[in-house]
Formats: sequence, structure tokens, C-alpha cells
Amino acid sequence: MLEVEGLTVRYGEIAAVRDLSFSIGEGEVLALLGPNGAGKSSTLRALSGLLKPAAGTIRFRGQPIDHMPAESIARLGLTHVPEGRGIFPDLTVRENLRMPTRGLKGEAYEAALDRVHGYFPRLAERASQLAGTLSGGEQQQLAIGRALMVKPQLLLLDEMSLGLAPTIVEQLFEILARIHEDGVAVLLVEQYVGPALAIADNAIVMEKGQVRVSGPAPQLAQDVTVVQASYLGAAGAGAERLELVGSAFRESIGVELTPQQIRKLDELAARRGLSAEEIGQEAIERMLTMQAGGI
Repeated sequence: MLEVEGLTVRYGEIAAVRDLSFSIGEGEVLALLGPNGAGKSSTLRALSGLLKPAAGTIRFRGQPIDHMPAESIARLGLTHVPEGRGIFPDLTVRENLRMPTRGLKGEAYEAALDRVHGYFPRLAERASQLAGTLSGGEQQQLAIGRALMVKPQLLLLDEMSLGLAPTIVEQLFEILARIHEDGVAVLLVEQYVGPALAIADNAIVMEKGQVRVSGPAPQLAQDVTVVQASYLGAAGAGAERLELVGSAFRESIGVELTPQQIRKLDELAARRGLSAEEIGQEAIERMLTMQAGGI
């Protein structure tokens, strides 16, 4: 379905993606993993036409698309849900869902809307509500639902779990499994490594714009040594208590906080819709990434 050969993406003199090659078959889920700055989002932006590759070829169903505009690529059946969701906050839920379907009318439009509401019933309940007033989880549902309105053959999904509570992430992964079962292929960029490997057929771990390791997702889930090293570098090479949980790999580190610090941590967690443990885990991961020299 999708064939990528020698893809290179540059921002000026900086190569964000270097000589990347992979393929996605019909109905396949491919997980694209790696630390921040590995080139994952840049890869998706190049595939969907939001960035022009500096080198390499991209073929979708045998047709070259590396020099096509984004709207033409979307019409072929390749849709992109970007990091940050990209919804229109001042439009209603219904208006957001209508945006990519200007060519659909009557029964065709209603069928597309019913299909999306089947995955996300909450969007039907919130149809007249401004998108900017939705919760974070509802906004992500809207972003995915909007991409599904055109019945894509391949869905590019960038950081679906970003900023969401674990219970909401679990629900989204369950819905994503249903979307996959209905025949949609998925290229998933995700920091929740465990759930991503559980749903994926194959996985690629990127580091500094290149492939560090790739293979069947179940195999990588069984032996995470190389995946661990890609996320944590030398800083995590000797860690003994790392698991495939959270927004990457979890390191157990004992810390003592004052009552004032605990109160501030709880306030921050409440504002972001996360647990205090998850906020602390994010801080640990950032520290380990900085120690490894990758920002």
C-alpha cells in the first residue's frame, strides 16, 4: 500500500529524517516509535504532503506522491491526524466534521457521519458545541473522526495520547482497534510504547532521524533491550526496573517532596488531567533524555 524509500527531510541544514525506508501493507498497523526529536512527526508530515522531502520516494498504491500537495494526497485515501489535533476551536463539532467532506452530499454525507458517530458517540451528543470547549479526549476524538469522514485507506496518527489521562488513552486504543478491524491501515506515532506494540503488526524505532531497530511488534514487545536503549541512550543502558508502560519506559526513582511541593504537583496534575505519578514520570523521562544528549 505505502512504500517509502530513502526518505530524507531537512529543516535548512538540519536533517530531521535520514534515508528512511519502510513499507505498509493492506490493513497493517505500523508503530513508529522513538524519543522526542527522533524524526517521527517529520516523517508523517512528509508522507501527507505537509513537508517536501529533500530526497527519496513515497508511493501510495504504486503512485508517486512525494511531490503532491497535501489535499491531493488526502483525496487518494491517506489522511493525517497531526500532533496537537489541529481542530478548529471556534467551529462546532458538526462544522469540524463537515470540513473535509465538501464533495459529499445527502445520503453519502449522512453515511460518513453515522460511521464516525459509531466510533465516537460523544461527537453526536456534542454536535452543536464549539470544538474549543471540548475536553482533551473529546478533541482527540473529533480530530480522528474528522480524518475518518473521508473513509481513508491509510490513517497517519501522530501522538494520539498526548496530554490525555491513561483511562482516556485506553479508550482511544480500543476504538483504534475497531477502526483497524474495519480495514483501515494505520501508521501510528506514539509514546505509549506498550499499547502501541500491542496493536501493531510491525514497529520501527527511530533515533536521530534514522532507524535504530525494526521488526514484528510482538517480537519487540518480548525483548525491549534495543527499544530501551533508543529511548534512554547511555543514561538508561544499565537500568534494571524499566517497563513498557506510560509515555515511554518507566524508571523507578525514589524522591522526597515537601508538603508544598506535593500540593503544587497535585495542582499541576489536575490542570493537565493526569495523575501526580504521571507528571513525575514525564520529568524523569525528560531528565534521562537530556542526560543521553537527545532533546
